[in-house]
Amino acid sequence: MKSLTLLRHAKSSWDGGATRDFDRPLNKRGRKAARIVGGEMRRLGLVFDRVIASPAARVTETIDAIEDGYGGPLETAFDKRVYLASTGTLLDLIHEIDDGADSALIVGHNPGLEQLALLLTKDDGSALRPAITVKYPTATLAEISLPVDRWSAVSEGKGAIAKFIRPRDLDPALGPEEDAH
Repeated sequence: MKSLTLLRHAKSSWDGGATRDFDRPLNKRGRKAARIVGGEMRRLGLVFDRVIASPAARVTETIDAIEDGYGGPLETAFDKRVYLASTGTLLDLIHEIDDGADSALIVGHNPGLEQLALLLTKDDGSALRPAITVKYPTATLAEISLPVDRWSAVSEGKGAIAKFIRPRDLDPALGPEEDAH
C-alpha cells in the first residue's frame, strides 16, 4: 500500500513585485493558511518518505510556512518538472519514486494536482472525491491511498481519497473571499 499526498501551493500575489509567474510570492493569507495546514498535518501524524516540489517561489514559501506549522523540515527535493505540470508529467514523477518509499508528498500547482487526484481515484461513494470536482483551493491537501506495492503501478482509478483538507475546514476565516462590489 502506497500513500500519495498532493498539496497545492498557498494563495499567492502579484503585488510582491514579481514580473514572472514563477517568482510570485505568497500573500499574508496564504502564509497563514499554509501554517494552519502544516499544524493539521502534524496533528494527523502525516509523515512522508519522499517530498517532491515545484521550485516556484509560491511553492517554496508554502513549504516554509507548512514546516512552521508542522514543526520540522520536510526534506524536500525540488524538481522543475513539477512547475505547472500536466497530469502526465506528474504521473511520470510518481512512477520514478523509489519503491522503498511508502508515502510521498507532491507540492505544486493546479490544474495538474486536481486533475491527477481525479485521474487516480474513482467515485467510491464518499463525499471527498466530489468535493475535489467542485474546487481544489490553494493550500489544500488531498491524500490518496493506493493499493499497489510499486509506484510504477500507480494508474488511473487505482486509488481512493483518504483525506481532503482545505484551509477553510480548519479556520472558517480562510474560506472564499467575498466579491467586492
